[in-house]
Formats: sequence, C-alpha cells, structure tokens
Amino acid sequence: MPSATTLSTPAAPPEFVATDLSRHVQEGLSRPFKALSSMYFYDDEGSRLFQQIMALPEYYPTRTEFALLTRHQAAIAAELRPQNPDEHFFLLELGAGDGLKTKILLRQLLDSGTQFTYVPVDISAAALEGLSASLRAELPTLRVETVVADYGDALRLMASRPGRKAVLFLGSNIGNFLPDDRHRFLQHLAQPLTADDRLLVGFDLQKDPRQIRAAYDDAQGVTAAFNFNLLHRLNRELGADFDLDHWQHYTDYDPLNGAVRSFLVSTRAQTVRFAAVGWEVAFKAWEMIHTENSYKFTRASIAEVAQAAGLRVQHVFTDEQDYFADVLLRPA
Repeated sequence: MPSATTLSTPAAPPEFVATDLSRHVQEGLSRPFKALSSMYFYDDEGSRLFQQIMALPEYYPTRTEFALLTRHQAAIAAELRPQNPDEHFFLLELGAGDGLKTKILLRQLLDSGTQFTYVPVDISAAALEGLSASLRAELPTLRVETVVADYGDALRLMASRPGRKAVLFLGSNIGNFLPDDRHRFLQHLAQPLTADDRLLVGFDLQKDPRQIRAAYDDAQGVTAAFNFNLLHRLNRELGADFDLDHWQHYTDYDPLNGAVRSFLVSTRAQTVRFAAVGWEVAFKAWEMIHTENSYKFTRASIAEVAQAAGLRVQHVFTDEQDYFADVLLRPA
C-alpha cells in the first residue's frame, strides 16, 4: 500500500483554502521517511508549553545563555558597538521573542551611553507589538524600530543604512537547521554584511550525552506534550483523526554528529484521515514522524561552519561550565 493516497470523495468544506500547513503536511507525510517541520510546533498552546520547557530542571540552554550574557555583558557590548563611542549603530535581532535575554545587552548599552537603535525582526507583527510594549515600559529611552519581514529581507533592507550593523541570533536556534540548510542560512545572513558589521550567534555545545538527551525528554513529560501538540494542531486545523493513545514521543542523541532528533512514533498500523483536505496517510507499526533536530557543536565545528559561510570567529563567550557559547562572527 502506498504511504499516502487521495480520497475519491474529498470532505473539504467549500470555503477551505489550502494553507502552508496543509501543503507541508501532505508533502512531509508522503516521504519514505516521514517528517514535519518544528516551525509548526508554535501555535498558542505550543508556545505555552515551550515556556514550561524552558523552566524545567533538565532544560539547561535558556538559563545557561541568560547567565552567560549576564556574566559577559560588558565585553559583548564592547564587541558589538563601534570603536567610536559617538557613532550610532543598529542592533538587529532575528526572532527576538519576549526579549528577556536581549534586555541584558540593551541595558548594558544604554548604561554605557552607546548611541544605537534596536531593530527586532520577526514575521509576526503581533509578536513585535508585544515586545515593543514591554520595552516602552521597561526601557523608555531605548530607540526601537520594528521590522515585520523575514530575516533575509530585513538584512537587505538595513544594509542601505549607514554605519555598523550588529546582528543577534541568540538561543540555540541555529542548531535546529540540518547541515545544508544551516550553511545556506548563514550564507544568506553573511551576504549583506560589510567588513565592519558583526553577527552574534548562540551555539549549544557538546557535553555529557545523558544530560543532552534528558533536556529533550524530561521526567515530567512536558517535552512529550510539546511534541504531541503538533498532532493536536493537525486534528484541529486540518480535521485529522490522530488518536494519541497510539502514538509515543521518542528522542535520541548521537554524540558522533551532535544531533538530537525527536520523533512521533506510531505504535500500531493505522490510517490517519485529514477531513479538511480530503486526504489520508497510512502508518506502519512503529513507523516514525521526524519532528525536530537540535544540533550540538564543538569549538572546532563552529569555526568550520563559520568559515564555510564566509565568516570567521572573532570571540567565543561561554558560561562557567562550558555548556553554551555566544559566538561573535565577522565577515571573512
């Protein structure tokens, strides 16, 4: 039996219009090795669950990077701003979220009298409105210029501005890219940068493999709920009939290539129907849907990744345990 078929009598309502999600699901679940993008985790419930994940004792990346930025805030700010203290520059952040960690650097720059404009970039206008409101309340003297655009468009837009641009891509988001995609993404970021511009990227470092695996399969089951929420979303938005009693969350970590991989596992042979698109897909017993990657790096691999994208490492800032690194890069 083929892994995916089209039903003879579609059940889609007349007002249904194919969405990016429906197209992605049909393409991803028609592959020999089924996969869905982790970008679709983040509906309202997914975002709420991820906030819980960041507070878990096993999930070290967020609190570790927060401590790192607190520890090195003066040195990082000095690297980001121009040498001339009177020269204005633009501090761009890609995917700023709630800005919790970034506010450490923003306060440091403001306290040192640096002349700059903070430019948070996101495709979600609502997310930027929320961040702007919190910045007005907490940092009323900060100059903020929000940009609703994808990252590449925003960088090309800002390239025409005079002066230095310092770009932040914090968290361990770079680890969610497959190697080829990561290379293209960093090349895309590097192309508009001039020799005077800077890029600060967060990299989760390789460490005890048991500790890494636990961060993505916690004892309370919050990470599992986060993974299962993707199926809840497909049931709600695409009329799917995933029965979660017959699915499991599974995570593995390969210390040889630094890849954490998360899966949803079908515990029996079953067919899932998507009423909204008139489509169905068959799963074998113990067949998996690959839902997320999270790569971990060494200092050597960071340098290789940077060099391949036309960048070079200028400074590596780490926490006391050497768990995480915020790496300052410049165009080569």
